Amino acid sequence: MKKFSFIKFGLTVLAVAMMLSTFAPTRASAQGLFSLFFGAGQSGRSEVAFSKSYGVGTIIVSFSDRRLYQVVKRGVAMSYPIGVPSGKARWAGTLHVSRKAVNPGWTPTASMRRENPSLPGHVPGGHPRNPLGVRALYLGSTLYRIHGTDAPWTVGQNVTHGCIRMYNADVIDVYNRTRVGARVIATNKSFRGRI
Repeated sequence: MKKFSFIKFGLTVLAVAMMLSTFAPTRASAQGLFSLFFGAGQSGRSEVAFSKSYGVGTIIVSFSDRRLYQVVKRGVAMSYPIGVPSGKARWAGTLHVSRKAVNPGWTPTASMRRENPSLPGHVPGGHPRNPLGVRALYLGSTLYRIHGTDAPWTVGQNVTHGCIRMYNADVIDVYNRTRVGARVIATNKSFRGRI
């Protein structure tokens, strides 16, 4: 019995070590080992063929697909999984990236605090419980952002109050590819199977 437990323990340690070796923690994350276990290295991006009618650098957010597409060259986009607004928080339209931030601080809105009084008044940038994650792209003069997350298991879900939520590794990739002023189109249109 002891021999079996020792072998089982050894295999478990080996499996965990192999899993951890596949993560690639980024220099940009100030969250250390916490990030390693909670999504800093997690990514769902892929390169896809895309409509040639969109200019290079344009970001298209498809709430139907739960994907963000960023055009990287004519007819080609990077595709990323996203968490999308739920219920009445869903919106559509064209905005521009008004600013970008590394390790942004987060202040919940008054309506968020009424909905959940246990929310803190502010979470500083780089804190492991910061819901904006490691990067944010601010959209126009709205409160909407494309940002990372402290809860990677929510990517792909209808969970936000209007923002577009991404894995931290993916939002870093988008952040690095995006200039201030870039056009962002949010739509309910689906692009799957049409591009």
